[in-house]
Amino acid sequence: MSTRHTIAVLVNDQPGVLQRVSGLFGRRGFNIESITVGQSEEPGLSRMVIVTIGDEHTLEQIEKQLYKLIDVIKVVDLSSNPMVARELALIKVNAEPSERPEIMGVVETFRASVVDIGSHNLMVQVVGDTTKIDAMIELLKPYGIRELSRTGVTAMIRGNV
Repeated sequence: MSTRHTIAVLVNDQPGVLQRVSGLFGRRGFNIESITVGQSEEPGLSRMVIVTIGDEHTLEQIEKQLYKLIDVIKVVDLSSNPMVARELALIKVNAEPSERPEIMGVVETFRASVVDIGSHNLMVQVVGDTTKIDAMIELLKPYGIRELSRTGVTAMIRGNV
C-alpha cells in the first residue's frame, strides 16, 4: 500500500548535492511531492526534508540508494515517528473592498495573516500542516487566487528523540 513518507536527509553542504539526491529519485521513478533544503544545526551540513509516496519496499530502496551517495550522512523516515510538520504558503487573492470582511473571516479562522494589501487584492500568509494549507486554498478559490507560492514541508521528530 502506498503511503506518504517524510524523509530527512542530512548531507554535506556541497555544490550539486541537491541535484544528485533529486536525480536519484527521478532515475528510480520516485516522485518528490515536496523538498526543502536548509542549514542544519551542524556547520557544513544541510538538512533536506523530502515528501514522497510509496510502499515500505519503495522507502527501503530510497534509503539504500541515498546512503550510496557520497555526501549523504544520515537518512531518517520522520513519518515513522510522531513528528511536527509545517509548510508556509503565500496566497494572493482577488479582494474587492466589499469582499474583504468575508475573506478576513477565513484568514482569522485559519490563524493566518494578511501581509500585503493592494487596491484589488490581498496577500495572505498561512503556516501549518499540508491539510491546513490545502483547506485554506480551497476556501479562497471562489474569490479568485491570482498567485500561490508554497515552501514545501519541513519537519522534525517530536520530543527527545
